[in-house]
Amino acid sequence: MVTDRQVKRLWRVQEKLSLEAAAAKAGMDPKTARKYLRNRRLPSEMRQKHTWRTRPDPFTDTWEEIRQLLIAEPGLQAKTLFEHLQRTYPGRFQDGQVRTLRRRIKYWRATEGPPREVFFAQEHRPGELCQSDFTHCRELGITINGQAFPHLIYHFVLSYSNWEAGTVCYSETFESLSEGLQNALWELGGVPLEHRTDRLSAAVNNLVDTREFTRAYEGLLRHYRINGQKAQAGQANENGDVEQRHYRFKQALDQVLMLRGSRDFVSVPAYQVFLQKLFKRLNAGRQDRYLEEVSKLQPLPEHRLDTIRRERVRVSPGSLVTVHRNYYSVHSRLIGEMVEARVLPDTVEIWYADRKVEQLPRLRGRGKHRVDYRHII
Repeated sequence: MVTDRQVKRLWRVQEKLSLEAAAAKAGMDPKTARKYLRNRRLPSEMRQKHTWRTRPDPFTDTWEEIRQLLIAEPGLQAKTLFEHLQRTYPGRFQDGQVRTLRRRIKYWRATEGPPREVFFAQEHRPGELCQSDFTHCRELGITINGQAFPHLIYHFVLSYSNWEAGTVCYSETFESLSEGLQNALWELGGVPLEHRTDRLSAAVNNLVDTREFTRAYEGLLRHYRINGQKAQAGQANENGDVEQRHYRFKQALDQVLMLRGSRDFVSVPAYQVFLQKLFKRLNAGRQDRYLEEVSKLQPLPEHRLDTIRRERVRVSPGSLVTVHRNYYSVHSRLIGEMVEARVLPDTVEIWYADRKVEQLPRLRGRGKHRVDYRHII
């Protein structure tokens, strides 16, 4: 088969050589060379486009039925529709014909189907953007001393280099967000210009007043001189870097747990150390872009921001204090006294006269009680 390259070579040499010599130089028969010299068209230009069918379309009689199903449910796959036809018309369609139906449906989607969502490629520049989000880890089956350990990981990712870090937490609270973000920034050694999150609705709902969350979050951003961005509701792709890293990270974690041969850890700190080693391994292949990004980061402030929230509350006659719509018991000696509740990501500390008198596991949700009978009896 003569190629465009051969014909172009023929045209270059034919003015200086005879027909036979030029044809030999181009690697073709003299009769073929004469045809291309006469027509002055390349083989690709002379080739007739294949527009006819070589066999009858098996879906001609059923296409309207298929089309109506696609109009009603555009997400139906060709395989599903083909199996529907095989059940409806037994013996009429063979398995090998599914490719023909797939091509017809592809053409229908491109010419008559519903409009598709448009995505514009994002250009990431070093030091500009970081993203973060919480991800649940129930499916990994982690246990601490044989006990189930339901938890989340606050996941932080630099959009340019994909450098990532994570902190174990128990719920989407402002304290977990603040601790996780600050851990990542201080490990990174600098601050990007922008921080993008989702709508943070779960973290907001953990507070009594949404304005309190807004003030606290804006104060955290001001302390690090970083601008906050929020993805639009229902548009997870706008926070796509960290969403994709959720999947990759948990896949890698699952693999190393398989190699380890156990998903049980002696303590939460031991599990956190295990995670830090994994993040270090994942980041090892990103050193070039990471170093480029670090050189563009803003400097850290002089100190970390305190993540503890403090509340002044009075101990009720029932020896209870109310902290974020949950109830905790304290010693009955404190009834009627004003105490300070210090809310941390995982615990609630009760302080009286500048002395810690109780440390209690933090309750998740609202309207829950943690009562120690020794405080009352």
